[in-house]
This record gives sequence, structure tokens and C-alpha cells, in this order.
Amino acid sequence: MNWGGLQSLLSGVNKYSTVFGRVWLSMVFVFRILVFVVAAQRVWGDDSRDFVCNTAQPGCVNVCYDHIFPISHIRLWALQLIFVTCPSLMVVAHVKLREGKDSKYTAMHEGSHLYAHPGKKRGGLWWTYLVSLIFKAGFDAGFLYILYYVYEGYDMPRLSKCSLEPCPNTVDCYISRPTEKKIFTIFMVVSSSICIFMCICEMVYLICKRIQKTIRKKVVESHEMTARRSRSKSSVREDPTNTASIQNLCNVKTEEAPSEKKK
Repeated sequence: MNWGGLQSLLSGVNKYSTVFGRVWLSMVFVFRILVFVVAAQRVWGDDSRDFVCNTAQPGCVNVCYDHIFPISHIRLWALQLIFVTCPSLMVVAHVKLREGKDSKYTAMHEGSHLYAHPGKKRGGLWWTYLVSLIFKAGFDAGFLYILYYVYEGYDMPRLSKCSLEPCPNTVDCYISRPTEKKIFTIFMVVSSSICIFMCICEMVYLICKRIQKTIRKKVVESHEMTARRSRSKSSVREDPTNTASIQNLCNVKTEEAPSEKKK
């Protein structure tokens, strides 16, 4: 496995993530990918070879193994990790697209930039990041449901009954190291649940922060509008000609009043 490529990919995604996103990446890389590669593959490496049934009927063991293990845990977890990490590439691709547009715009407009910060989660990038979180949580939840539905729970029984053809009767089949496999299964399920919880927390954080910015913007705009109105009212002045004409009319009236009294 190319650890350098994986590390560069995760570090590239990590630059544009929030605190919850960084915790999610640490969970995926340390508690899921490393455990999957280092330990889980070795635990399930002998599942078909050491699967034993108390019968010598040809084909019975293969049929019972296929019935008890319709899909291998290792292959299911590998698909889960691929599907869960792919949505993060959407964010990286969107940022690279912004950087390309910004470089072309800078070359055409003599140094001016189209985006001040291409990696800032604003506009379309915010929606891309939110959609990637929805996909990551949805994929994890979907694979957990598939694992629960296929194996009827997350338990690993020591003894399984099988009565399928060509078995002559109901035979007992035994799984190798069932306790160890159960522990790893529960560990992977718990780590996936924590990743889902972190995605939900990050979605709530992004939405609340967006609402807070919108409210702040509206409050600032309302303050600016009131300030402009108060300035416009204070800047209105009375016309001096109107004041002088009113004063002249008052003087004329006062002069006419004593003349009428003399008559």
C-alpha cells in the first residue's frame, strides 16, 4: 500500500477541514485504515481455510460457508473505506478548480484575483463540503446496515447450523477464532459510528456558523441603513429665502395693525 500517497491525500483534505473534519480524518486513518491493513486482514485470512463442518459430503462445506459468509467482512470494509474517503476528493477537486480559475483570471487582469482565498468555504465550496459530509455519513450508515442485515447482527457465533443441499442433514459448522473476529467487528462498527457522529457534528457546526454570519450581516446592514437615514435627516436645511419671506409677512402684519386702530 502506498502510504505516502495516502498521507498526501489526507493532508490535502485536512487543509480545508474544520476541527471536526480533522478529528474525522484521524479516526479514519488511525482507527480504521491502519487497523484494517495491519490486523483485520490477518484475522480474516484463514476464515475459509479453517471453516470446518462435521460432514464429509463433497460440496457441503463450501455451500455452508457461502451461506454463513455471503460477503467477507474484509471486502465489505474495503468497499466501505473506499466509498467513505471518496467524497473528500470532491472538496479537493473544487478547490483545485477555483485555483485554476484564479490563476487564469490573474494572468488576464494583471495581478487582480478572482478568489481572495480559494480554499475558503464560501459559495459553492460550502455546498460541496456540506454534500461531501452527507455522502460520508450516508455511506457509513449504509454499510453498517448492510453488515447488520447480511449477518443478522454484529455477533460472531461459535457454532452455526446448516441444512442446505448437498448436505445429507443438518450439520454443525465451526468458525475459526470467533471471539477475536467479534472484537474486531465491534471495533469497526464503533469507529464507523463515531465517524458518523463527527460528520453530523460538522454539518451542524457549518449550518449554525452560516446562520450566524447571515444574522450578523443583516444586523450590520440594518445599522448602516439607520445611520444613513439619520445623516440624511440631519443634512436637510431650511431655505433662507423662505425664512426671510415669512419674516417680512410678519412685519407687514404688525405695521397694519396700529394703522387700523388709528382709524
